[in-house]
Amino acid sequence: MSREKMMIKVCGMREPANIRAVESLGPSLMGFIFHDGSPRCAAGVAPEVVRNLANGVRPVGVFVNRSADYIDKTCREYGIGIVQLHGDETPGDCRELSRRGYEVMKAIAVTPHIDWEAYRRYEGVVSMFVLDSSSPHRGGSGCKFDWSVLRGYPLSVPYLLGGGIGPDDASLVAATAYPGMAGVDLNSRFEESPGLKNPDILRSFIVSLGKTEENE
Repeated sequence: MSREKMMIKVCGMREPANIRAVESLGPSLMGFIFHDGSPRCAAGVAPEVVRNLANGVRPVGVFVNRSADYIDKTCREYGIGIVQLHGDETPGDCRELSRRGYEVMKAIAVTPHIDWEAYRRYEGVVSMFVLDSSSPHRGGSGCKFDWSVLRGYPLSVPYLLGGGIGPDDASLVAATAYPGMAGVDLNSRFEESPGLKNPDILRSFIVSLGKTEENE
């Protein structure tokens, strides 16, 4: 199977020392959740910790049903250029943030009978979808959805596969050749506690994923 190297996003980061440890592993993206209802809320993180990310890691601000002005203010404070919208945001909401210069990702809660056509209106508006398990808690459930629904993915927007991917899933992820898949979104199953990732487990997953991709 020939494709670009997978993007890896590690989401739900909060602790400065842990941020630096995960940063050293070289994920493509690091997610910071600005939602008071999340145990991984990053609102208390010093802005310079996020601004000073190194090793090519790009920060992503994750928001749930917040105004464009609030998102803009927060992202300017933290030096964030990518926003992930994890609520009920419309294409118009996404378009406004794009107009303000942000790269916009939109989360989709995947159900067994998802109607992909309902999301076609986001084409040309968002740069990427993040596919997550359907949960009343807006992510971080640690549960997988049925990946077979991705076989018929008809949209032009690439996506990150999330929703309960765990440390033992590297070979399964690498073998997944569903259309549109650009990478993975990792969160709760790599944690010691909410917001605190285990760098050793993450490193093992990243190394295993890379080796498996090389053999594809």
